[in-house]
Amino acid sequence: MTTRTISSRTSAVLAGALLLAATATAAAQSSAPVPEARLAGPATEASPAAAAADPQAAPPAENPVLKFFANTELTGFVDTYYSYNFNTPQTPCATPGGVAIFNCLHNFDVAHNSFSLNLAELALEKKPSKDSRGGFRVDLDYGSATTIVHASEPGGTTTYQTIQQAYLSYLAPAGNGTLQIDFGKFVTPAGNEVIETKDNWNYSRSLLFALAIPYYHMGLRAAYSPSDKLTVTGFLFNGWNDVVDNNTGKSVGLQVSGKPSAAVSISETYIGGPETPNDNSGWRHLSDTVVSYTPTKTTSVALNYDIGTDRNSRQTWQGIAAYLKYQANDWFAVVPRYEFLKDKDAFMTGISQNVQEFTLTAELKHKDGVLMRIEYRGDFASEPFFRKNVTDLVKSQNVLTIGWIYAFSSKTP
Repeated sequence: MTTRTISSRTSAVLAGALLLAATATAAAQSSAPVPEARLAGPATEASPAAAAADPQAAPPAENPVLKFFANTELTGFVDTYYSYNFNTPQTPCATPGGVAIFNCLHNFDVAHNSFSLNLAELALEKKPSKDSRGGFRVDLDYGSATTIVHASEPGGTTTYQTIQQAYLSYLAPAGNGTLQIDFGKFVTPAGNEVIETKDNWNYSRSLLFALAIPYYHMGLRAAYSPSDKLTVTGFLFNGWNDVVDNNTGKSVGLQVSGKPSAAVSISETYIGGPETPNDNSGWRHLSDTVVSYTPTKTTSVALNYDIGTDRNSRQTWQGIAAYLKYQANDWFAVVPRYEFLKDKDAFMTGISQNVQEFTLTAELKHKDGVLMRIEYRGDFASEPFFRKNVTDLVKSQNVLTIGWIYAFSSKTP
């Protein structure tokens, strides 16, 4: 074998080795991660298959918009009614905010012989929690009810009527209990009834709700619950029904709510402060007591007692309302209500008198949020007070009302 032959074979072997090495290097480079600087286009999320193939890959980022709405509840309703007053009144008792009240002493269901829009509402709420301590609530309203609610607002009768509530919340660390602090506009803690018809037992509002307590407040509240059986809430706000204060004084409130058993709940509320425009000297005081008892799955009772005094006008008022609800089945309930109101100083009705009312409500409810209430209500006064025909005043009034409501919630399947 010559030297030239050996050299040729060696060269061939070396060439083969270099070829194999180059091939291996290219394969390794093609499987290595590509640096961000060399990406030809925008970064995209890895496919589920790629993520499964690489267990060390970071999970896809959570969409912040979807996360926000997952923790926020959207609720709403539309509330309409038809009412017929057998006195056939032609002259309204009052016109708060421009809404003519033909059904005297009624609140919200005020129109006679007319199909009416009571209230339409959309509410957005994020409740604070230990994982996310900030929260908020905003209730947007439209209809004659919110016009009546804001008829005495010092900041303008139409300025705030589209916003029933708007407040910020913070859940403060409180050991084993909970302490929630809210700041903004919120509905009053007093009373057994609320502005939303769907959350009450009857369609019409009680005399106490309409006349003896405020609707809303602007200010600060702090609710502390050492357990699920007791909540103590303190309030500091402008006063009764005023986002813009009507004087330089502030009102205070205290509510103690207890649930000694699953069947019994008790709430005592005090509100006090100067309520006369441009005068801080005389205070208005209100004591509101609500007791409810549910002895069986089909039967519930409630009692509401109010007593108040206004030192500036030297007026006092008091009243009591009793409720019974019989839930025959999932879709039908019957609710009678009786009230007695003593208004000797004309604080609530404008004249010195005693007033009684009896209401009987039949409720038909569908599981998909549709609700209908058929209601008879009779009001009886010790003095001629209720409108009849054009100019007559009589001591009684009988009204038949049919209400239709649809309500929904994003948390309800």
